[in-house]
Amino acid sequence: MKKKIKKKDVESRLISLADEVVLAAKTNRSPSLHIPTRSLSNVNFNVKKGIIEMGTAKQERSFFNVGMAKKFMQTVLVADALAELQRQDLTTSLREIYYRTKHTIKDSHENTFDLQGESDPIIEDLEVALDSLREELHVRAENTGTIVGPVVLVDDGDTIDCTRLGKGGYSVPSIVEPEYIEIKKCTADFVLLVEKGTQWNRLSEDKFWKKHNCVLLTGNGQPPRGVRRLARRLNEERKLPVYVLVDNDPWGYYIYSVIKQGSISLAYESQRMAVPQAKFIGLSSQDPEDFGLPRTVGIKLNDKDIARAREILNYPWFQKKPWQHEIKRMLTSGLKYELDALANKDFRYLTTTYLPEKLKSKHWLD
Repeated sequence: MKKKIKKKDVESRLISLADEVVLAAKTNRSPSLHIPTRSLSNVNFNVKKGIIEMGTAKQERSFFNVGMAKKFMQTVLVADALAELQRQDLTTSLREIYYRTKHTIKDSHENTFDLQGESDPIIEDLEVALDSLREELHVRAENTGTIVGPVVLVDDGDTIDCTRLGKGGYSVPSIVEPEYIEIKKCTADFVLLVEKGTQWNRLSEDKFWKKHNCVLLTGNGQPPRGVRRLARRLNEERKLPVYVLVDNDPWGYYIYSVIKQGSISLAYESQRMAVPQAKFIGLSSQDPEDFGLPRTVGIKLNDKDIARAREILNYPWFQKKPWQHEIKRMLTSGLKYELDALANKDFRYLTTTYLPEKLKSKHWLD
């Protein structure tokens, strides 16, 4: 597992990065940065570990290259803001980093950043270039995850009993490392990680966690790092199986794989966040037939869905026969199904029939 580094080390790495740029400028060389490539071409699937790992390829970001100059400047600006955080020992949000570094360049109409979508990936570039986690760079994301169930957490000295928070549950922070969040007690039998907040609400309202003694987690879509990391900690520290409930479409399949093997763009984080033992509990392409869902609640696959399905069909971590069969079956049917479609049977069909039957029969994909 990746070892945490000290605050002083993070600051010195940022200073070293700046020193390289300054030294190049003083010696009449083109200032440049070398950033590890965060794309499919630079990741490997480690079959033995069951996770995606980053390769060694790097891209050069040079100031004197017209095509790279703006990104080079943006990278230096963000690095400077991160160094300021270290010096002041403050944490901040992705949004505030965007505004801290956004301005119009003097005597021009050129903005350093137009959208937050430009600054967020640069923070990830710096994470991997500096070999420092985002949390170690003192940057946090908004809390978008929720948890409920028989688990007691200690957050900044406050004890949180997740069985006593009503239907809304506890908002999972973006930083859940043991120094910040202690898992004081957990008597659950498994973790159910649900893609959609709407389904999580149904499960919470119906007290599914109480009837089936589990922890309910959601990230409201692609789970943020805090949710993935907490699922990993519950699996690793409390030995709880993790089951993933997502829509029956290529995007749901990929969300499952991100939880299980890690993501392509954050491959350097897989050892800390991936849960290689996680299992896909649905919604599968076989389920509409097994549970009698009418074709009318299926949604016709569009061109984007089909292209994405064919893409993930070729990913090394989807090469197991059951997964090849699953994805091809969806493509052949021409339909995808949302978890919400289960309400066609009954509003509580998910909690009273679908999940109990799947758990009882251990009907999942690995």
